[in-house]
Amino acid sequence: MSEHKPVDTWLTDMDGVLVHEERAIPGASEFIAALQASGKKFLVLTNNSIFTPRDLRARLLAAGIDIPERSIWTSALATAQFLDDQRPRGTAYVIGEAGLTTALHEIGYVLTERDPDYVVLGETRTYSFEAITRAIRLIAEGARFIATNPDPTGPSQEGPLPATGSVAALITRATGVAPYFVGKPNPLMMRSALNRIEGHSETTVMIGDRMDTDIISGLEAGLRSVLVLSGSTGEHEVERFPYRPTRVVQSIADVVPLVTALS
Repeated sequence: MSEHKPVDTWLTDMDGVLVHEERAIPGASEFIAALQASGKKFLVLTNNSIFTPRDLRARLLAAGIDIPERSIWTSALATAQFLDDQRPRGTAYVIGEAGLTTALHEIGYVLTERDPDYVVLGETRTYSFEAITRAIRLIAEGARFIATNPDPTGPSQEGPLPATGSVAALITRATGVAPYFVGKPNPLMMRSALNRIEGHSETTVMIGDRMDTDIISGLEAGLRSVLVLSGSTGEHEVERFPYRPTRVVQSIADVVPLVTALS
Protein backbone atom coordinates (compact mmCIF):
# COMPACT_ATOMS: atom_id res chain seq x y z
CA MET A 1 0.00 0.00 0.00
CA SER A 2 2.95 2.32 0.59
CA GLU A 3 3.77 2.27 -3.12
CA HIS A 4 0.59 4.16 -3.92
CA LYS A 5 -0.31 7.81 -3.48
CA PRO A 6 -0.92 9.05 0.08
CA VAL A 7 -4.38 8.30 1.43
CA ASP A 8 -6.65 11.33 1.70
CA THR A 9 -10.02 9.69 2.33
CA TRP A 10 -11.26 6.52 4.01
CA LEU A 11 -14.36 4.38 3.59
CA THR A 12 -15.25 1.66 6.08
CA ASP A 13 -17.99 -0.87 6.49
CA MET A 14 -19.79 -0.85 9.85
CA ASP A 15 -21.02 -4.30 10.95
CA GLY A 16 -18.14 -6.71 11.41
CA VAL A 17 -15.59 -3.91 11.19
CA LEU A 18 -16.59 -1.36 13.84
CA VAL A 19 -19.34 -3.22 15.70
CA HIS A 20 -20.79 -6.67 16.33
CA GLU A 21 -24.51 -6.08 16.93
CA GLU A 22 -24.44 -3.47 19.73
CA ARG A 23 -20.84 -3.99 20.86
CA ALA A 24 -17.82 -2.07 19.61
CA ILE A 25 -14.96 -4.10 18.18
CA PRO A 26 -11.72 -3.24 20.03
CA GLY A 27 -9.89 -0.49 18.20
CA ALA A 28 -12.97 0.96 16.48
CA SER A 29 -13.24 4.13 18.56
CA GLU A 30 -9.46 4.63 18.32
CA PHE A 31 -9.65 4.30 14.54
CA ILE A 32 -12.36 6.96 14.27
CA ALA A 33 -10.46 9.22 16.68
CA ALA A 34 -7.30 8.82 14.56
CA LEU A 35 -9.20 9.81 11.42
CA GLN A 36 -10.70 12.84 13.11
CA ALA A 37 -7.31 13.90 14.52
CA SER A 38 -5.72 13.57 11.08
CA GLY A 39 -8.39 15.71 9.42
CA LYS A 40 -9.01 13.02 6.81
CA LYS A 41 -12.52 12.81 5.37
CA PHE A 42 -14.26 9.49 5.89
CA LEU A 43 -17.58 7.70 5.57
CA VAL A 44 -18.97 4.70 7.39
CA LEU A 45 -20.91 2.56 4.91
CA THR A 46 -23.65 0.04 5.53
CA ASN A 47 -25.90 -2.04 3.28
CA ASN A 48 -28.51 -1.97 6.04
CA SER A 49 -31.39 0.25 4.91
CA ILE A 50 -33.51 -0.04 8.07
CA PHE A 51 -32.02 2.88 9.98
CA THR A 52 -31.48 6.58 9.30
CA PRO A 53 -28.01 8.05 9.86
CA ARG A 54 -29.36 9.60 13.08
CA ASP A 55 -30.45 6.16 14.30
CA LEU A 56 -27.08 4.66 13.42
CA ARG A 57 -25.20 7.49 15.11
CA ALA A 58 -27.13 6.78 18.31
CA ARG A 59 -26.42 3.05 18.01
CA LEU A 60 -22.70 3.64 17.50
CA LEU A 61 -22.53 6.22 20.28
CA ALA A 62 -24.08 3.71 22.69
CA ALA A 63 -21.20 1.40 21.77
CA GLY A 64 -18.68 4.16 22.51
CA ILE A 65 -18.01 5.20 18.89
CA ASP A 66 -18.68 8.87 18.14
CA ILE A 67 -19.44 9.40 14.46
CA PRO A 68 -21.38 12.41 13.10
CA GLU A 69 -24.51 11.78 11.02
CA ARG A 70 -22.89 13.33 7.95
CA SER A 71 -20.21 10.61 8.04
CA ILE A 72 -22.69 7.72 7.70
CA TRP A 73 -23.74 6.51 4.25
CA THR A 74 -26.40 3.81 3.90
CA SER A 75 -27.74 1.81 0.98
CA ALA A 76 -31.03 3.66 1.53
CA LEU A 77 -29.31 7.03 0.95
CA ALA A 78 -27.46 5.68 -2.08
CA THR A 79 -30.73 4.30 -3.47
CA ALA A 80 -32.48 7.63 -2.96
CA GLN A 81 -29.65 9.47 -4.70
CA PHE A 82 -29.74 7.01 -7.59
CA LEU A 83 -33.51 7.45 -8.05
CA ASP A 84 -33.18 11.23 -7.82
CA ASP A 85 -30.57 11.13 -10.59
CA GLN A 86 -32.64 8.77 -12.74
CA ARG A 87 -36.15 10.12 -12.31
CA PRO A 88 -36.37 13.23 -10.08
CA ARG A 89 -39.48 13.67 -7.92
CA GLY A 90 -40.90 10.31 -8.97
CA THR A 91 -43.16 7.86 -7.19
CA ALA A 92 -42.43 4.57 -5.47
CA TYR A 93 -44.07 1.70 -3.67
CA VAL A 94 -41.71 0.88 -0.80
CA ILE A 95 -41.15 -2.20 1.30
CA GLY A 96 -38.81 -1.07 4.05
CA GLU A 97 -38.45 0.94 7.21
CA ALA A 98 -37.66 4.51 8.27
CA GLY A 99 -34.15 4.58 6.83
CA LEU A 100 -35.50 4.02 3.33
CA THR A 101 -38.79 5.93 3.50
CA THR A 102 -37.10 8.96 5.08
CA ALA A 103 -34.37 9.00 2.42
CA LEU A 104 -36.98 8.90 -0.37
CA HIS A 105 -39.14 11.59 1.23
CA GLU A 106 -36.10 13.86 1.55
CA ILE A 107 -35.43 13.77 -2.21
CA GLY A 108 -39.06 14.62 -2.95
CA TYR A 109 -40.41 11.19 -3.81
CA VAL A 110 -44.08 10.36 -3.29
CA LEU A 111 -44.77 6.94 -1.77
CA THR A 112 -47.83 5.35 -3.30
CA GLU A 113 -49.48 2.06 -4.22
CA ARG A 114 -51.08 3.54 -7.34
CA ASP A 115 -49.09 3.14 -10.56
CA PRO A 116 -45.66 3.92 -9.05
CA ASP A 117 -42.57 4.53 -11.17
CA TYR A 118 -40.65 2.07 -8.99
CA VAL A 119 -41.07 -0.73 -6.51
CA VAL A 120 -38.25 -0.21 -4.00
CA LEU A 121 -37.35 -3.11 -1.75
CA GLY A 122 -35.30 -2.64 1.39
CA GLU A 123 -34.80 -4.41 4.68
CA THR A 124 -37.39 -4.78 7.41
CA ARG A 125 -37.74 -7.09 10.39
CA THR A 126 -41.43 -7.59 9.51
CA TYR A 127 -41.75 -8.58 5.85
CA SER A 128 -45.45 -8.68 5.02
CA PHE A 129 -46.90 -11.27 2.64
CA GLU A 130 -49.51 -8.69 1.65
CA ALA A 131 -46.84 -6.09 0.84
CA ILE A 132 -44.78 -8.60 -1.16
CA THR A 133 -47.88 -9.65 -3.10
CA ARG A 134 -48.62 -5.98 -3.87
CA ALA A 135 -45.05 -5.48 -5.07
CA ILE A 136 -45.30 -8.51 -7.36
CA ARG A 137 -48.50 -7.20 -8.93
CA LEU A 138 -47.11 -3.68 -9.43
CA ILE A 139 -43.96 -5.03 -11.10
CA ALA A 140 -46.11 -7.25 -13.32
CA GLU A 141 -48.01 -4.11 -14.30
CA GLY A 142 -44.81 -2.32 -15.34
CA ALA A 143 -43.20 -0.74 -12.26
CA ARG A 144 -39.39 -0.77 -12.32
CA PHE A 145 -37.80 -2.95 -9.64
CA ILE A 146 -35.05 -1.55 -7.38
CA ALA A 147 -33.53 -3.15 -4.28
CA THR A 148 -31.25 -1.48 -1.78
CA ASN A 149 -28.82 -4.40 -1.53
CA PRO A 150 -28.42 -8.09 -2.43
CA ASP A 151 -27.59 -9.41 1.06
CA PRO A 152 -29.51 -12.70 1.48
CA THR A 153 -29.44 -12.63 5.28
CA GLY A 154 -28.89 -10.16 8.08
CA PRO A 155 -27.60 -10.70 11.64
CA SER A 156 -29.62 -10.87 14.82
CA GLN A 157 -28.92 -12.06 18.36
CA GLU A 158 -30.97 -15.18 17.62
CA GLY A 159 -29.23 -15.96 14.34
CA PRO A 160 -29.55 -15.04 10.64
CA LEU A 161 -32.68 -13.32 9.34
CA PRO A 162 -33.92 -13.24 5.72
CA ALA A 163 -32.86 -9.93 4.18
CA THR A 164 -33.39 -7.94 1.01
CA GLY A 165 -31.67 -10.36 -1.36
CA SER A 166 -33.82 -13.30 -0.29
CA VAL A 167 -37.08 -11.39 -0.65
CA ALA A 168 -35.90 -9.96 -3.98
CA ALA A 169 -35.32 -13.53 -5.20
CA LEU A 170 -38.88 -14.44 -4.25
CA ILE A 171 -40.27 -11.45 -6.17
CA THR A 172 -38.04 -12.20 -9.17
CA ARG A 173 -39.21 -15.81 -9.18
CA ALA A 174 -42.83 -14.63 -9.22
CA THR A 175 -42.42 -11.92 -11.86
CA GLY A 176 -39.43 -12.90 -13.99
CA VAL A 177 -38.03 -9.40 -13.31
CA ALA A 178 -34.66 -9.01 -11.57
CA PRO A 179 -34.05 -5.87 -9.51
CA TYR A 180 -31.26 -3.35 -9.88
CA PHE A 181 -29.29 -3.59 -6.64
CA VAL A 182 -27.78 -0.25 -5.58
CA GLY A 183 -25.77 -1.26 -2.50
CA LYS A 184 -22.54 -3.22 -2.24
CA PRO A 185 -21.10 -4.99 -4.19
CA ASN A 186 -22.32 -2.49 -6.79
CA PRO A 187 -19.41 -0.03 -7.16
CA LEU A 188 -22.07 2.65 -7.64
CA MET A 189 -22.36 2.84 -3.86
CA MET A 190 -18.62 3.42 -3.58
CA ARG A 191 -18.68 6.12 -6.22
CA SER A 192 -21.62 7.88 -4.57
CA ALA A 193 -19.72 7.75 -1.27
CA LEU A 194 -16.60 9.19 -2.90
CA ASN A 195 -18.64 12.00 -4.42
CA ARG A 196 -20.15 12.79 -1.04
CA ILE A 197 -16.72 13.41 0.53
CA GLU A 198 -15.05 14.71 -2.65
CA GLY A 199 -12.71 11.74 -2.62
CA HIS A 200 -10.72 10.18 -5.45
CA SER A 201 -10.33 6.46 -6.04
CA GLU A 202 -6.53 6.65 -6.23
CA THR A 203 -6.26 8.20 -2.76
CA THR A 204 -8.98 6.26 -0.92
CA VAL A 205 -8.95 3.03 1.07
CA MET A 206 -11.98 0.80 1.67
CA ILE A 207 -12.10 -1.32 4.85
CA GLY A 208 -14.46 -4.27 5.05
CA ASP A 209 -15.06 -7.72 6.50
CA ARG A 210 -16.63 -9.39 3.44
CA MET A 211 -14.71 -10.38 0.33
CA ASP A 212 -17.92 -10.73 -1.71
CA THR A 213 -19.28 -7.23 -1.02
CA ASP A 214 -16.82 -4.80 0.59
CA ILE A 215 -13.61 -5.89 -1.08
CA ILE A 216 -14.97 -6.55 -4.57
CA SER A 217 -16.91 -3.27 -4.67
CA GLY A 218 -13.79 -1.40 -3.56
CA LEU A 219 -11.73 -3.20 -6.20
CA GLU A 220 -14.22 -2.44 -8.97
CA ALA A 221 -14.34 1.22 -7.94
CA GLY A 222 -10.53 1.43 -8.15
CA LEU A 223 -9.85 1.69 -4.41
CA ARG A 224 -7.22 0.08 -2.26
CA SER A 225 -8.79 -2.29 0.24
CA VAL A 226 -8.20 -3.71 3.70
CA LEU A 227 -9.93 -6.91 4.79
CA VAL A 228 -10.42 -7.28 8.54
CA LEU A 229 -10.89 -10.82 9.84
CA SER A 230 -13.27 -9.77 12.63
CA GLY A 231 -16.44 -10.32 10.61
CA SER A 232 -17.87 -12.54 7.88
CA THR A 233 -14.80 -13.68 5.90
CA GLY A 234 -12.34 -15.97 7.67
CA GLU A 235 -8.63 -16.11 6.90
CA HIS A 236 -8.98 -19.60 5.38
CA GLU A 237 -11.57 -18.28 2.90
CA VAL A 238 -9.53 -15.44 1.38
CA GLU A 239 -7.62 -17.65 -1.06
CA ARG A 240 -10.85 -19.07 -2.49
CA PHE A 241 -11.62 -15.80 -4.23
CA PRO A 242 -10.11 -14.88 -7.62
CA TYR A 243 -9.23 -11.41 -6.33
CA ARG A 244 -7.38 -10.20 -3.24
CA PRO A 245 -7.55 -7.21 -0.94
CA THR A 246 -4.54 -4.93 -0.82
CA ARG A 247 -3.97 -5.94 2.80
CA VAL A 248 -5.43 -8.44 5.30
CA VAL A 249 -5.38 -7.65 9.04
CA GLN A 250 -6.91 -9.20 12.13
CA SER A 251 -9.11 -6.26 13.11
CA ILE A 252 -9.70 -2.53 12.88
CA ALA A 253 -7.15 -2.06 15.69
CA ASP A 254 -4.46 -2.98 13.15
CA VAL A 255 -5.61 -0.19 10.83
CA VAL A 256 -5.17 2.60 13.40
CA PRO A 257 -1.42 3.05 12.75
CA LEU A 258 -2.06 3.04 8.99
CA VAL A 259 -4.01 6.31 9.24
CA THR A 260 -0.72 8.08 9.95
CA ALA A 261 1.58 5.77 8.00
CA LEU A 262 -0.33 6.16 4.72
CA SER A 263 -0.79 9.94 4.96
